[in-house]
Amino acid sequence: MRLIPAQIESPSFLDDEKVRRIFGVFDGAGEETRAVGGALRNALLGVPVSDVDFATTATPQVTMDRAKAAGLRPIPTGFEHGTVTVIVEGQPFEITSLREDVETDGRRAKVRFGRDFKQDALRRDFTINALSCNRDGHIFDYADGLADIAARRVRFIGDAQQRVREDYLRILRFFRFHAAYGEGALDAQAFHAAVIEREGMHNLSRERIRAELLKLLGARNCAPTIAIMCGAGLLLPVLAGVAIPARLARVIEIDHARGAKADPLLRLIALCVLVREDAERLRNELRLSNAEAQRAHAAAQALEQLHGCTAPPEPKVLRALLYQHGSQAMRDALALAQAEADVSTLDEIWTGADAFAATTPRPQLPFSGADLLARSVAPGRGMGEALKAMERLWIAADFPTDAATLTDLLDKALTQRD
Repeated sequence: MRLIPAQIESPSFLDDEKVRRIFGVFDGAGEETRAVGGALRNALLGVPVSDVDFATTATPQVTMDRAKAAGLRPIPTGFEHGTVTVIVEGQPFEITSLREDVETDGRRAKVRFGRDFKQDALRRDFTINALSCNRDGHIFDYADGLADIAARRVRFIGDAQQRVREDYLRILRFFRFHAAYGEGALDAQAFHAAVIEREGMHNLSRERIRAELLKLLGARNCAPTIAIMCGAGLLLPVLAGVAIPARLARVIEIDHARGAKADPLLRLIALCVLVREDAERLRNELRLSNAEAQRAHAAAQALEQLHGCTAPPEPKVLRALLYQHGSQAMRDALALAQAEADVSTLDEIWTGADAFAATTPRPQLPFSGADLLARSVAPGRGMGEALKAMERLWIAADFPTDAATLTDLLDKALTQRD
């Protein structure tokens, strides 16, 4: 276990001029404001800090009033729950009034505002998220979060099962935070609570599940974490279908070997899409965006031609895949097929196929209805059938572009139509 200091030392996010401006406006004159959450956790873990959030004794209206008086722009993004977003030189900062839960139903909570930082901290999900610090960097730890950060352990505050029942999304959040920040075995109480309460995930909105699952799939240790979830039946309420954790692990292994960045959507496809029907189910179950659903469907279509391959197809077939499905779908399908083939992560043949997909222009159809009109083919069904026949012949001939070959293919297409 490494020693975690009880003080944020410079340089840190606290030295940012915009952060100091927030403290200058909202901390003092009868109110106390602290930095909370992910920024503090990440700073202590040595992980890059992105957003900096704050908790304050002030009510949302006082926060709004102070911001306006200081010439800052406040936006009541979550006013009923105490959150005001304040814009400082174009950067947003969330400032949330201290709260306590009055009532929860597993999806949302009714809250009232308070002035007790300890009570506010103890209503949060994990000990590592319950830390706060003042403008001088002094850390306040009400739940032994510093010890858990030192051990890289993700643990619920208080009774794990009660925390989960307050919001069933915390099941997915637990595994996501473990995959991102944890080391070693899962916390036993948290895992037990997740398994016992897993049916509660059926009550969550599909959009919340989708967002959390994609974050989980982008985490550094998502593969072993997902494997544990599959073994415990925790993905069935989320995906409503088959999961393939071994293929996911292979895709991640291959990407790591190539130095590729995490691609959460490809990882989701690797986890649960074998055929296009799986992609359609995924669209419905997770409310995928149109772009996400189209990518999953196109990858599944291209993959159907590669199942069972122990090596990538010949260049002629690769060009056909590229033409029929596009570069993104072809590269996705090749990654999935290589994972299914279970060959070396740096296999030169597969790497060459991936490079081909990334650099080869998609073939462009070199003929149109005008070429058929010149042959006295009337517009209508017959012309459509001739164009399809011509396209099939052109693909089979490996996408020729010279005029003589195209003329010959057109003659054959018209003969087939007749």
